Amino acid sequence: MGALAPTHMSRPKSIDRGLVLDAAERIVAEQGASHLTFESVSREVGVTKGGIQSCFGTKEGLVTAMLKRWGENYGEAVRQLPGAAGPFQDAKDHVRLTAVSHDLNARSASLLAALMQSKEQLAFTRDWYARHAEGFELQTDEGRRARLAFFATEGIFLLRYLGLADIDQAAWDGFFTDVENVLLK
Repeated sequence: MGALAPTHMSRPKSIDRGLVLDAAERIVAEQGASHLTFESVSREVGVTKGGIQSCFGTKEGLVTAMLKRWGENYGEAVRQLPGAAGPFQDAKDHVRLTAVSHDLNARSASLLAALMQSKEQLAFTRDWYARHAEGFELQTDEGRRARLAFFATEGIFLLRYLGLADIDQAAWDGFFTDVENVLLK
């Protein structure tokens, strides 16, 4: 079972983009962003380097596709959480999702490391943060607490998943208990 999908004999075989993106995420997560090449993904998935290049165009195109998929996965994970919509609830959802989504967190941090090489991909992340930060009603205590909880969560996420600080599971869980108790009353 490779990334090639069976097709009619007269048509060229197509590449399963999802499997290619899975492989690219694994490479970045396990080996680092510098190891993400068409060749490394080709070896991982078992398709030609040219096939991957024809599917994504450039390495930046591949990373952009990874980012878009991450955004879709994040949005779907948030939609699965119970609760009413609104900026304060959005901050609570972000805190809860980050607290328990270790696989999604690892992939997210890998993507962040990869995108630091491109202005376009950095713009995607800046836009994501801007969209998530714009809804906080800063004239209210609740809105300011929600903003603080959101950015505190991002800080602990980056420290842990970019390997900038050793944060074991107990410290991680304690942080999220504190955020829930202090900031999201």
